[in-house]
Amino acid sequence: MTADNNLVLVADDDEHIVELVSMYLTKAGYIVEAAADGDEALKKTKELQPVLLVLDIMMPGPDGLQVCRTLRRRSSVPVILLTARTSDIDKIAGLRFGADDYVTKPFNPDELVARVEAVLRRAGSGTREPEQERLQLNGLEVDLANRTAVIGGDTVTLTPKEFDLLATFARFPNIVLDREQLLDLVWGTSFYALRTVDVHVARLRDKLKTGPLKIETVWGTGYRLAVEE
Repeated sequence: MTADNNLVLVADDDEHIVELVSMYLTKAGYIVEAAADGDEALKKTKELQPVLLVLDIMMPGPDGLQVCRTLRRRSSVPVILLTARTSDIDKIAGLRFGADDYVTKPFNPDELVARVEAVLRRAGSGTREPEQERLQLNGLEVDLANRTAVIGGDTVTLTPKEFDLLATFARFPNIVLDREQLLDLVWGTSFYALRTVDVHVARLRDKLKTGPLKIETVWGTGYRLAVEE
């Protein structure tokens, strides 16, 4: 199916939010399609080729961050994230995973429409920054496209989750991430036991122990990748 140059996909499991956003976007001249979870959002994005996505972070299945990260591996379609959380980490994570903008719930629908128009203008003018495919800092190089990590010139063998964990730490150097945030950013859910994070961090830390970077435990419940400025 070919793309409609006015089609916006709104993905949120809250029907009232979808209806509200759809009403205002339709009034502004857009055609709106809806998705109730992350899997449906990815499927409809492939089928319908919307010009922009409005994604709720806390969707069932793959959440908004995971959907955004998956899309950025194959598409530059603009993304606006909706979040009910006010943590700066959640906002920064969205932007670093490739989102173009975010809106915090509750929001003014007119503001959301204005942000949609602004993002589309930037995308149309070619000012959107390309997705960063490599993260480099202090002897560490993380290749996001090929999912490889090189530390001090040596390739490190990592499991898929260990790679995702390292990439997340590399996106937020020197920033303390608690276990709940790491569950959201790496696993895409908060339903795993917190011990899952501890086990994976311990394994990753063991593989980094001979390199220049260290994963530090902070306050007993958080971790950070210590990088010299």
